[in-house]
Amino acid sequence: MSDEISSLNVKMESDTVVPKLSVYYSTISCLFLSLIYVGSLYVWRSEHNRDHPSTVKKRFFSVFMVMLISPVFIYMLLLANRSTNITIWEIMGFRLKGVLAALFVPLLLTATLFLGPICAIIINGVWKLYLEPNYWMDSFKNILWIRNHIVAPLSEEFTFRACMMPLLLQSYRPTTAVLLTPLFFGVAHLHHNIERVRSGMDWKTALIVSTFQFAYTGIFGIYSAYLFAKTGHFIAPFIAHAFCNHMGFPDIQEVLLQQDNKKYIILSCYVIGLVSWIYLLPIVTEPQWYSNELYWTNM
Repeated sequence: MSDEISSLNVKMESDTVVPKLSVYYSTISCLFLSLIYVGSLYVWRSEHNRDHPSTVKKRFFSVFMVMLISPVFIYMLLLANRSTNITIWEIMGFRLKGVLAALFVPLLLTATLFLGPICAIIINGVWKLYLEPNYWMDSFKNILWIRNHIVAPLSEEFTFRACMMPLLLQSYRPTTAVLLTPLFFGVAHLHHNIERVRSGMDWKTALIVSTFQFAYTGIFGIYSAYLFAKTGHFIAPFIAHAFCNHMGFPDIQEVLLQQDNKKYIILSCYVIGLVSWIYLLPIVTEPQWYSNELYWTNM
């Protein structure tokens, strides 16, 4: 069977199937979406860095404009001039059926992966901070917190999952589509290399940091794309993305500095969390859990 024939079917309410999209059109469209997303961040001329409030606000406007443009690609390539009962929002993963499972199960699954860091937070008493109303009030007043936990996950998942995945799943096999999307997602983060150099970091160090970030975001992108394909919901990768941004990359060095009894407990939780996540991933992402009648696969 040709690679262009996807084993992932998109079923319409009228029992029709979305016509297959050529690899050329889907790939070029996704590449263009990546470019306009990244490009939108640099249309503003500013002497300030990416964390300056004025820069952040301008970029908020930019990515929201990209979010308005992105669905046009799905409509033009998948829905225009075609008779179907399904809406563009359903294709993009915005539907009520199965939404509660999509909201909580992927979050718990992702938390399982971060069992080690969560264990460290509990042992060190940091968890008490989350019980403080002032912590949340201050967070929602902090524009960087809003960017990292709301706007970035929202705009990135909307563009790179809700708008790209439906296109790729009509051209590639499911596994290929899941592995391909993170390349666009990872490339979209390479622009941070420019900002690091501008801030004074040497090219070699900036390149090493950016390469690591590309690998890290690529791995997450695979996971996020997988969640979208299996659940058929936008909220699943969005909530996982926001949670990962909050937790950050696990700091193993900090764990090794803990007292022996704490260190071994935390390291054990790291291993248990990873093994449990690998075991649970195919089980708790069964499409039936999420009433996913739109996308399904034998991945």
